[in-house]
Amino acid sequence: MMNVKNNKFALLLAASAVSLALAGCGGSDGNNGDDGNPSGPAADVVNVLNLDVTKVTYQDGKPTIEVFASNEEDLPVVGLKDLEVKAVAQLLPQASTGAGDSAQWQKIGSEKTFTDHKNGSYSFTIEVEGYNAELTQRYNVIASASTLQDGVTSVPRTELSEDFSGDGYQALYTKDIVSTETCASCHAAGEAIYHGYTSAETCASCHTQEWAEGRGKPEVAFTHLVHNVHNSAKGYKADRDTGEFTQDAEKAHALLQDNCQTCHVEPDADSGKLTEWGNWTRVPTMETCTSCHVNIDFKAGEGHSQQNDNSNCIACHNASWTEELHMGVFVEKKALIDQYGMEATLTAIATDSGSDTTLSITITDADGTVIDATSLLANIEQLESITNVGPNFPIMGYNPNPSTGEHKVLIDLVKNGILDDKASIVDDKFVTIIANLPYGEVGADTDTAFSFIGLALCNDGTDLVACGEGVESTSMKAELAHGTLSGEAPSVRHTDSVNFAACESCHGTEWELHQEYHAGFVMTDQLGRINEAGDMIVGVDGCVACHTPDGTYMSGGNKGALEMKLHSVHSSGDYGIISGMTCSQCHNDFNLDAFKVKGALATSSGKYSTPIAATCSSCHGYSDSFKTHAEGQGAVIDGSYEAANDAAQLETCFLCHNPSINDHTSVKM
Repeated sequence: MMNVKNNKFALLLAASAVSLALAGCGGSDGNNGDDGNPSGPAADVVNVLNLDVTKVTYQDGKPTIEVFASNEEDLPVVGLKDLEVKAVAQLLPQASTGAGDSAQWQKIGSEKTFTDHKNGSYSFTIEVEGYNAELTQRYNVIASASTLQDGVTSVPRTELSEDFSGDGYQALYTKDIVSTETCASCHAAGEAIYHGYTSAETCASCHTQEWAEGRGKPEVAFTHLVHNVHNSAKGYKADRDTGEFTQDAEKAHALLQDNCQTCHVEPDADSGKLTEWGNWTRVPTMETCTSCHVNIDFKAGEGHSQQNDNSNCIACHNASWTEELHMGVFVEKKALIDQYGMEATLTAIATDSGSDTTLSITITDADGTVIDATSLLANIEQLESITNVGPNFPIMGYNPNPSTGEHKVLIDLVKNGILDDKASIVDDKFVTIIANLPYGEVGADTDTAFSFIGLALCNDGTDLVACGEGVESTSMKAELAHGTLSGEAPSVRHTDSVNFAACESCHGTEWELHQEYHAGFVMTDQLGRINEAGDMIVGVDGCVACHTPDGTYMSGGNKGALEMKLHSVHSSGDYGIISGMTCSQCHNDFNLDAFKVKGALATSSGKYSTPIAATCSSCHGYSDSFKTHAEGQGAVIDGSYEAANDAAQLETCFLCHNPSINDHTSVKM
């Protein structure tokens, strides 16, 4: 009996068959690899490969599936050669393997041999072991990055997992707790996560509990492993020969900070997906819990009451309590942050000796009502401002700028409840005056000063308390203020390159950036906030107050300028999580015109490079070939500040290179 999944590809194939029958065409049907008659022209370019399981047929418990392949224009792809069913897995329902056990995938087969029907359709007949028609069946299909049979047309890697009922119809039940889309919010979509695979469904289909225990390594079952690699409780054994642990788990832990709902995301009400997203609280098991709680041996009764199975877990660990234990601190933190807001203004006036620039900071409650600064003073762990001049190309260095000798201005208006000598409270606001900033001419970028402000408040988790030794503090808000000496509209750094929502999708909304070194800049809606004119008020543009062209405390040695720092950290740097060169994961666009207002960037200790070459080097490094090529296009690599700054607008890179977020290697032909 044949069962067909009702989708557009199934209908397309059916229409094709009817068309051939009505036309009386005498072509082959494509069986046994004979040339078939595609319903239209086959794809000759495959930039995107779409796969879909269109038919599932069972004969004596042996499945035959049909996979339809198409390209980005919905044209059938004929001639795939590296195509396989990586896994056939069936879903053992919750408690079917033992009281309290979670639902578990059971791998029952795989297949690499297929028939190409020459119309975009490929069929697999798969030997399976232990097939149960009562269970949900998953077919995990993979096309490796390769070429078509012609050996010329390239094909991108594609993974597909589709679930069916045991007789080939729509699955009535599946285990759908975390989606691949959620993983891709940090791991670039389509980029290999491990073993070359790119989807959570592929990982779960192979890393089954049964398979892991059969190898004598229960820790590599997916429900244990996936937690293990995202926290540093154990580290993660990646090198099978040396047994050495990688730093990946530590990096992921620093990013996620044990916030379960970074990955366990409640689905949109209209999506209809991830119906069991809350299963992480509803079905606690020994196998999952020991991935983070490493001080527990359930069977020995160490660190927990003794138990041999999962039958009694839910008796104590009910869903609401489990969620409260794991998420309470994050819920309380968000509630605390949401109670307060911050606003700031920056106003400059000319004086006989130069200028005075007044920074005024207002703290508000959740309704926007001004809070008396005096009443809040004892609760402030740190109110920090960092001021620079020239938002698009700051001229004041973290260390003194080698050309101007100017140093960025850092003022802690309040530290541990004490008002600084440079600050005062005026009309319920915190105020500080900065003398003689190095303003430039009217209309220039340097006519604008900008201050980045961070606020941290002392609290007991839910309410503010007086600061003191041993008292915890929470980073609250960040704010950015601009002001000009001329009184004209301020220059504002471009914010159209970076997708700030992508920052939040990985870091979360309460992640405290630089909390150990500064007040901490929190990624709430305060950052990335849009004003009534549609302009972003604060984004990563605030970071350049410190991450200046001259670098940070280590100067150019750590590629401290923002144009380089973000790339080096997020790709191959010490804290790199993202692999591959998927620029669109973080970028909205490439604003190449931004380089027209940039100058020399510090690229090594005391040495500078022209801005385009420096930015590219943050990922590519300075190989001999790169240096030779860049210098041939007018770039200066690791030269003096004066030489690199003078040559900043002489680089001719973009005469040939035409980078885009989807293909940063593209060139003009």
